[in-house]
Amino acid sequence: MRKSLFTRYITVFMVIIFISFAILALVIGSNMTAITVDEKRKNIEGMSKNVSEMITEMYSPASAESFKQTFEAEEDEFFEYVKYASKITGELKVFLFDSEGRLIKAVYAEDAEIFASNTFSAATLSKLKANGELGGYDTVEGSLKTSVLYSAKPVFIKGQSGNNEAVVGYVFTCATESVVKQVIGTTVKTLVLASLWIFLAALVAVYFLSERISSPLKHMSRAAKSYATGNFDIRIPVQGSDEVAELATAFNQMATGLQNLENMRRSFLANVSHDLKTPMTTISGFIDAILSGAIPPEDQHEYLERIKNEVLRLSRLVRQLLDLSRLQAGDRKITPETFDICELARLIVLSFEQKIEDKQLDVEFECECENISVYADKDAIHQVMYNLCDNAVKFAREKGKYKISIFTEDKKAHVSVYNEGQGIEKEDLPFVFERFYKSDKSRGLDKTGVGLGLYISKTIIDAHRETITVDSEQGSFCEFEFTLPLIDSKKPLIEKTAQKD
Repeated sequence: MRKSLFTRYITVFMVIIFISFAILALVIGSNMTAITVDEKRKNIEGMSKNVSEMITEMYSPASAESFKQTFEAEEDEFFEYVKYASKITGELKVFLFDSEGRLIKAVYAEDAEIFASNTFSAATLSKLKANGELGGYDTVEGSLKTSVLYSAKPVFIKGQSGNNEAVVGYVFTCATESVVKQVIGTTVKTLVLASLWIFLAALVAVYFLSERISSPLKHMSRAAKSYATGNFDIRIPVQGSDEVAELATAFNQMATGLQNLENMRRSFLANVSHDLKTPMTTISGFIDAILSGAIPPEDQHEYLERIKNEVLRLSRLVRQLLDLSRLQAGDRKITPETFDICELARLIVLSFEQKIEDKQLDVEFECECENISVYADKDAIHQVMYNLCDNAVKFAREKGKYKISIFTEDKKAHVSVYNEGQGIEKEDLPFVFERFYKSDKSRGLDKTGVGLGLYISKTIIDAHRETITVDSEQGSFCEFEFTLPLIDSKKPLIEKTAQKD
């Protein structure tokens, strides 16, 4: 079964957190257990020492026999104090032994049951006499039935000078194995519970963090599948300002671009279909009429001219499509040379003489000087100029101004094509250089274009590493301007292939 990114993400995080907490709990547990046991050992040693010193100070036993006789019958507040002290320090067991290791008194009578007999073993007594005291965690070499944490301190006869002299007995304090285990268990339980609560809090935090990261990715996956079917309406919710939000924003921008491109593609196909069908229908109809004799011989020349114009129209369309294909394939190369941009502009304006006269346009041609030499691909710039001038004449209003301006600035030649007419709507300006885009969607003025001329023009200017811009006001004017490098500022221009769209 395939695991989702969310499942894998949270599983990996929780495994890492669990292992980390397990190691941390093991280390801290070991240290806390050692500290707890050490603290218990200190309490036991302190209890033995305090009881031993109190007996020496309060009762001042003169001999081993008097020490034994005193505490065999002793039931006063001293033992009440010892009982109280043993409880508050952790249920400690306190015993009094004589100097030969025989049990004299257990603070709690039932505690004596932990001893194998009522005396220390010979080995334990030997160690006591040799070392003066004992301490540790074991069975006290056969003296006890179970392992204990213990401490044995001597009780002395106090001499006249105040110094401790002979040993008259021993105070034996211990905590049984069950008590030690209980202390360790409580420590471990506390640590485990704390770790579990922290682990649970980490689980909740990781869950929401993983959900926050994976949720946009799920949306993107569904959106991508929708885009694959041609539906570009879905958008990704953008939350926050992190990298995932930036990715979602970029994804939405891509969807908008794809949707615009799809709309333009459909418009392009409709326009191309119309522009191919209309002239072909016209040509076929006229040829059939001529062949059938429906058109008199004296009128055939006029209709042949119409057929010729339709063929030229088809030729222009095919040429634009071929140019687009070459630009996208990167087969069109820029071959720069030196030429006069003013002369090129004059020749192009003259080629539109008939169309200009038909619209009675007010033509202005301004050139800063007689000749301005530039360094560029002449044929490619001719195509750019022709496209811009053709659009300017096509969309100019009757008797409107039609102006070509060429001037130099910042070591660049600036070429401007201006016309008074319909203009371009403000919201359409950012898209005029995109392929298949037509601002005249009704085809009221532009019945022959398919939205490739300006895209091709911008691609050519970009290949020269220059700029082309547009300025327009709806219902008033439209002006295109592009730049070219002057021959005086000529730099080595490496031939480059027009980049793919």
